[in-house]
Amino acid sequence: MRTVLVIGIGAGDPDHLTLQAVAALRRADVFFAIDKGSAKDDLLALRTLLLDRHVGPGAYRVVEAADPERDRDATGPGYREAVLDWQDRRAAVYAGMIDDELGPDGVGAFLVWGDPALYDGTLRLLAGIHDADVASGGQGFTIESVPGISSVAALAAAHRLILNRVGGSVLVTTGRRLAAGMPRDVDDVVVMLDGSTAFAALPDDDVDIYWGAYLGTPDEILVAGNLQKVKDDIVRRRAAARERKGWIMDTYLLRRDPGRR
Repeated sequence: MRTVLVIGIGAGDPDHLTLQAVAALRRADVFFAIDKGSAKDDLLALRTLLLDRHVGPGAYRVVEAADPERDRDATGPGYREAVLDWQDRRAAVYAGMIDDELGPDGVGAFLVWGDPALYDGTLRLLAGIHDADVASGGQGFTIESVPGISSVAALAAAHRLILNRVGGSVLVTTGRRLAAGMPRDVDDVVVMLDGSTAFAALPDDDVDIYWGAYLGTPDEILVAGNLQKVKDDIVRRRAAARERKGWIMDTYLLRRDPGRR
């Protein structure tokens, strides 16, 4: 039976790799990779560093394919349709790599940023590929998920935070949803995938922000303070960093004083 590993490799620090992840790397016969475009050089450098360190230079094989184009300007009802269309085309790429490169008892691996269970679609796509293969008379393959250190955990550590407060809850959401406003019934909100800096439009003056970009890397940037006082600085520094590197990954926590809600 073929096996496909989905290995979380952390938010960018090579030391984020867990012992479980190291063992999984050493099981793989082939590593599947998606060309991320402008982020390629940094992603490739981290992947090469991890594989050289834990598998051995020249002791591994990588198969890479181009990421299908995605309509990132879609809004409203069209957003979900655009995402599903892109996922279907990416699934076809994954299926082709698995069929072409993985033998009957082979072990393949996808390396994913952070943790496979948090805002990463690899497991979902692989489950669909497996089910389609079985439905067509194939044997499918075993899927194993290896957890990693997420950008949320890396953000909390960088700012020396405990995400949950006593008796409270934490909401993890996206910038697209935050655009509707800071939730009134949750005092701690972690925001990911905010390409439009939705925090900058929030009117709340009782909220602190703990922001981080390129977490765990030498380019890490951290800003913290009252949202209204530091949001312009974050927008400026974020834009400058993206211009310099050609891409950016950032995450932040919004924390309200519950006594002022």
